[in-house]
Amino acid sequence: TLCGGHLESLHPEILEVIQRALTEDIGSGDATSNSIIPPTATMLGQIIAKQEGVIAGLDVAQAVYAAFDPQVKFQSQAGEGSRVVNRQIVAKVTGAARSLLTSERTALNFLGRMSGIATLTRTFVDAVAGTKAVILDTRKTAPGLRMADKLAVSRGGGQNHRIGLFDMILIKDNHIDFAGSIEEAVARARANHNGLEIEVEARTLEHVETALKLRVERILLDNMSPEMMADAVRMTNGRAKLEASGNVNLETVRKIAETGVDFISIGALTHSAKVFDVSFDYING
Repeated sequence: TLCGGHLESLHPEILEVIQRALTEDIGSGDATSNSIIPPTATMLGQIIAKQEGVIAGLDVAQAVYAAFDPQVKFQSQAGEGSRVVNRQIVAKVTGAARSLLTSERTALNFLGRMSGIATLTRTFVDAVAGTKAVILDTRKTAPGLRMADKLAVSRGGGQNHRIGLFDMILIKDNHIDFAGSIEEAVARARANHNGLEIEVEARTLEHVETALKLRVERILLDNMSPEMMADAVRMTNGRAKLEASGNVNLETVRKIAETGVDFISIGALTHSAKVFDVSFDYING
């Protein structure tokens, strides 16, 4: 049973990183399982949540087993992105015993990381419920795991900011300082414009006003107080989308959302999420 959509829908980069992760873990072979378990032995096992939270990455875990042994059968027992409770069975896995045990850690690593990100994301999404603010991720992802990390954010109810440096122009403080001014940085970006949205980082309300005069699509309010953000919302009056960023946490996110900003980007979603506790239990052969 496919969970969370067809495996073919997983991004090619996720499938590639699965292969690398299996190679990293297995190397020349699973010395323990291959020594103890006959090649013809079969096994039924289950993946269990060991805490409450949001489960995400069941299809990625399934893809891990399929990449190692296409004969393994993976049956999801929970909805992708759904809330689960401690001791809840989230999947059942059947197949060659060696295959299940050899693939186990890699599958659980993806599932635990993605569920941890989704759980933290949902906490932030719930914290701003009733406001217009959308919770966004950042590029602060584990190297090589960006597509999986960002998929987990979306499964947790957040939205993805730019995937990388290639799909949006984000003029930050170092770009502005190098160019000499916001005006010059935007002019250079537009001279090489290829249809990408332009966002400008603003550190002061004067920067916001400058960006508005330049008619950029989005303005990043960097480390501003909620009071300054509220002023920026009034100044902007819908002329650009506003994104709050910088040291956002669960104690401050609601107050930030209530200023009226459109987006709140949070690096912690992917760089500080606690891995979700999941385990694989042998049932029978």
